Amino acid sequence: MEPMFSPALHRQRHEFVIDFVKSYKPKKVVDLGCSECSLLKQLKFHHEIELLAGVDIDSAVLVKKMRGLAPLPTDYLQPRNDQLRIDVYHGSVTQKDARLIGFDLVTSIELIEHLTLADVKLFSEVVFGYMTPVAVIVSTPNADFNPLFRRVSGFRHSDHKFEWSRAEFKSWALKVCLDYGYEVEFTGVGQAPPGYQENVGFCSQIGVFHRLGVRAVRNALSSNDAEDASSYTLLYSKIYPSLRDSNILRRVLVSEVLYWAEKLGRRWVEEEKTGEKDDADTPDQAGGEGKERCRAPESPLQLEEEQTAACGAAMKSLVEHQEVGELFWADGGGLQESCKLGRCVAVPLFVLWGCCPKICALSGSLGNLRQLLMDNGKVNLSQDGSALLLNFHEQEDHDDFEDSGYAEAMRCPHSVEPEEDWDANV
Repeated sequence: MEPMFSPALHRQRHEFVIDFVKSYKPKKVVDLGCSECSLLKQLKFHHEIELLAGVDIDSAVLVKKMRGLAPLPTDYLQPRNDQLRIDVYHGSVTQKDARLIGFDLVTSIELIEHLTLADVKLFSEVVFGYMTPVAVIVSTPNADFNPLFRRVSGFRHSDHKFEWSRAEFKSWALKVCLDYGYEVEFTGVGQAPPGYQENVGFCSQIGVFHRLGVRAVRNALSSNDAEDASSYTLLYSKIYPSLRDSNILRRVLVSEVLYWAEKLGRRWVEEEKTGEKDDADTPDQAGGEGKERCRAPESPLQLEEEQTAACGAAMKSLVEHQEVGELFWADGGGLQESCKLGRCVAVPLFVLWGCCPKICALSGSLGNLRQLLMDNGKVNLSQDGSALLLNFHEQEDHDDFEDSGYAEAMRCPHSVEPEEDWDANV
């Protein structure tokens, strides 16, 4: 019986790369021979990566598939903390391009067997000698495994120029290490049937190369390299939305502030109407820490409710300390025009900053929070800029936050297009 792989072998190879990324957290990754960009589509969700590149010789396939690397709607609603740029190049892995020098990780998944042996030598020079990445993952078919495939005569694919045995792959890898200053670990994916593993090894053999020591990456190109410095053609480049963009940071922060301010303001107003006392623990700003704050929440919803209760307790404590005149107003006769027609509640910025971790993380400091909210048309601050003013008479008929679609989108999980099963099981 021929060996069957679950999950499919191409998925196992990609999972191997993803596990490596999770462990080593490279910031710059390039996939050589990226073909239909399948691996790139998976790697873009790993937020430690800041630059993701792909190179392939088949421009027609790239043009057809590279649009699938575009940001999803949720990438705009929930931006990354750090920037991500994705570049897709048309070019040959036997040519040098200075834009790919010094990456943290280079992957070559089932690629080298499509090259002639002369081109494999050029591949080694380009990847290990010129690009000088910190780590390289190379996978290729294991010829020792082929006898287990009864329907395979010769190579596994018509375009393969060779298929190495484990000894041949090891010989090439060790020479690369000797020539360019790397060390290598041998492994693979695709387990053989019981009783065969020791004799035939993995279906796909993998070499994981690590650069030895701290090797200086070229900052200048020699005259011989100059003509090849930009040999690839950039077909696609996209910068993902991130909080490094000040406009995006301000938009996310304002949405978060409006959400929490209205939640807390409504809670306070309702408690004032009903006369109910909130026994929730008071956070540090209101004087004291509660025992329940040390208990881990059972779910994100419970965490949000506990944060709301804690902030509500802080607001109530301020009222009880007779700071109403400064921080909370009702029937705002002397306030700004927008508050004259209804009940106006002022939510102190320090309560929002101190009780809501995301607001704290986005703003960095109370001063930054105030600065980022100033001159924003969606935010109505008090004259001294210390509190956010909410007019609940107006907002009962129109909830800006809910109508914006932001809240609904935040409740939706990531919707990821299923990966095409474009590769054969082997």
